[in-house]
Amino acid sequence: MTNPGSWRQRAGSLFDCEKTPATARRGMAVTNHPLASAAALEMMAAGGNAIDATVAALFALTVVEPMMVGILGGGVAVIRLADGRVTTIDGLSTAPAACRPDSYRPVSDRWPDYMETEGRRNAVGAGAVAVPGTLKAWCEALERFGRLPLEAVMEPAIRHARRGFAVTPYLANCIAEMAPDLSRNPAIAAKFLPDGRPLEAGARLVQSEYAETLGAIAQEGPGAVYGGSLGDVIAHELSKAGSFLTAADLGAYATIERAPIRGTYRGVELIGPAPPASGGVHIIQMLNILEAYDIGNSGFGTVETIHLMLEALKIAAADRRAATADPAFVKVPVEQLVSKDYAARRRAEIDPARVGTYAAGVGIQTTPTGTNESANTTHVTIADGEGNIVTSTQTINSLFGSRIMIPGTGIIPNNYMYLFDPHPGHALSLAPGKRITSGISAMIGLREGRPAFAVGMPGAHRIPAGVLQAVVNLVDHGMSLQEAVEAPRIFSWGQEAEIEAGMSGDVRDKLAALGHPVVSPAHVGGGMCAIGFAPDGEMTGAACWRADGVPMGVGGGLARAGTSFWPDPRRPR
Repeated sequence: MTNPGSWRQRAGSLFDCEKTPATARRGMAVTNHPLASAAALEMMAAGGNAIDATVAALFALTVVEPMMVGILGGGVAVIRLADGRVTTIDGLSTAPAACRPDSYRPVSDRWPDYMETEGRRNAVGAGAVAVPGTLKAWCEALERFGRLPLEAVMEPAIRHARRGFAVTPYLANCIAEMAPDLSRNPAIAAKFLPDGRPLEAGARLVQSEYAETLGAIAQEGPGAVYGGSLGDVIAHELSKAGSFLTAADLGAYATIERAPIRGTYRGVELIGPAPPASGGVHIIQMLNILEAYDIGNSGFGTVETIHLMLEALKIAAADRRAATADPAFVKVPVEQLVSKDYAARRRAEIDPARVGTYAAGVGIQTTPTGTNESANTTHVTIADGEGNIVTSTQTINSLFGSRIMIPGTGIIPNNYMYLFDPHPGHALSLAPGKRITSGISAMIGLREGRPAFAVGMPGAHRIPAGVLQAVVNLVDHGMSLQEAVEAPRIFSWGQEAEIEAGMSGDVRDKLAALGHPVVSPAHVGGGMCAIGFAPDGEMTGAACWRADGVPMGVGGGLARAGTSFWPDPRRPR
């Protein structure tokens, strides 16, 4: 392992961390809102494990981060149990049974409007809602691996919805950004645009109807939505507004337990989600490509390192567009994509001194250049002192999902239909029951079979790039966990080379001189949540500046066995 801080001696770009990490031994929760992290710790204090804590945090996030996640969304969780078993629960959304490949009318056959449709029907409103999986997936994880009842883990969410909470500047900015779309739906506008103006930071947001909805689910379980009366209400209201979704779709939805994807990088074993989540496959593919280069010696944020990483990103992007989709509908060549031999063949295409253009090495091309996968997601990484670890990414896709609210329920549904190719005949085209494809990259790293780190983040197709860089920052550059999650990021999918403004201006200029079409966004992807595990059992939690992320840990513990307060003196009778 590189000496802490020594990466600075070889770096082409330097930065300082804005947040501080947390350390503890009995539990750690890292989420993108302090009330969600607190909900997780509340469950651990009540005797729950990391799975209980995760479900509590996610329900809380549907209240305090409503623009990112909801009970009618989708997501994936990678779960490592205390005995070493690892599994993933796929709760991604599916296309309703009434959908067909030509259900939408695309407005263009070319990017950037390739995925757009007439009336934005696949993006905004009831026509954009896919069959949700989050609620069922969370409840199944709790029932199988947790200890606490559903009513207990939902209590913090219900409390915050009923009593309200202070709107953060981050949430206020998101409301203001989406105000034009939110204003078109009376129910959601009444909540986030009172008197026609976006809620401001510091305002108290109360969600009484949503509290009632959560209370009903706490009593009835997920069946309230999947086959129950609440599901009937949801389907009826959405159908009136032009949705494909029916009560039968809700009743038929099922999660899928999938074996994780595994790979290695410089002796570290990496475990991630399987397709249709693309992160596990393509992060391992990119790490295999980079493994032949001395990334640690070339240094963080240098022209040499960034160039190699951009080229690896472009190769993986070409393969992802070509072949990574729902494996029930498309043959995904996982073994080829994660093999070291395939990485060597693709690596040979890279010129260290020149920008390259890369075609897919597998499958057939799906879209000209990209997808509509939204960067607006949330992530939690949570671990307990027993060895249970959960890294989970959940979303309603775009900011505020379909930008509507189901009347009388407080529920904001997803707009996951925006992820399907509206043109027939491609891997990502619509089909009844087809699962959406996601860049989810919830990952766990092991050294000699023991947990070393767990990480994940929001950011759509930028997620694999962000998690890839976190792994490289830890393994090659020897950064601290806080440095690894906050470090300036890069991204390319074959178009612009996005180099965060935090990278050196001189490095950006030299990359442009190599031929990279450099742009400098304020940030690439969203708030990363990570936990590092020391051999002695100490856990470090870290969140980055790109969201309201807060790590919280459980230290201390119960009294030493046999200890009581000083007893009253005994007197002879």
